[in-house]
Amino acid sequence: MRIAAALLMVLGLTACASATTNISGTADYDTLRRVHDDCAAKGGTLVLKDGGNSQWIQDYTCKRP
Repeated sequence: MRIAAALLMVLGLTACASATTNISGTADYDTLRRVHDDCAAKGGTLVLKDGGNSQWIQDYTCKRP
């Protein structure tokens, strides 16, 4: 029973962490804004990779001049 409870807690924490970081998920407005701002702070421009799908955040890259 303790193992099941511990497993549920770990899965719950993992879900919370992935929901806030959205590293490999949909390219929603908030995620695109955050990634765009991070890229601009580094002096780059956020662009869609060649052949990338605009719906997925991992298909974008920060291109520096």
